[in-house]
Amino acid sequence: MRKFALLAVAALLLSSVATSCLSDDNENSTWEEYAEWRDANNAWLEQTIQRTDDDGNPYYKTVRGVWDYNSYVYMHYFNDTTLTRDNLSPYYTSTVDVIYHGQMYDGTPFDSSYLRTTPADSVYRTTLTNVITGWVIALSDMHVGDSCEVIVPYSVGYNASSTGAILPYSHLIFNMKLVGVPYYETD
Repeated sequence: MRKFALLAVAALLLSSVATSCLSDDNENSTWEEYAEWRDANNAWLEQTIQRTDDDGNPYYKTVRGVWDYNSYVYMHYFNDTTLTRDNLSPYYTSTVDVIYHGQMYDGTPFDSSYLRTTPADSVYRTTLTNVITGWVIALSDMHVGDSCEVIVPYSVGYNASSTGAILPYSHLIFNMKLVGVPYYETD
């Protein structure tokens, strides 16, 4: 019986090592397979973040996650944020109502709240704990009524994973508006 238990533990260890090696190979093959796509995304991002407004000021501002200075998104507000700065802003545990449209760097759309009818027409309701890190960073910077364009680098998006039409290493572009913060927590 003891030999069987030792054999079972050895088999588990061996399978975990083999799985680990296979996942490293898979990650490396994804890196190589999507090299051209990744390079095109990175070239587009470098060019896009250099954009300036009519006065020569940067069009996008870099917004960093307060919990990790190395995680960031690029944001351009369409509204005057001085008019919304006293409005509610979500916590990490908040539920939010957002209207959005998402596309990849080449203009390919992949998702939109405009296709939704609940909880209201074109509104997507979610908690910040259920979205990609890039959304958490952006929504944490926003107040109800703000609308903006958000560029989510792949490192705070889906990284080396793919989901639906989104390929690995995709920088994502969202036009989004924070409509509400239902069930707002008051400390």
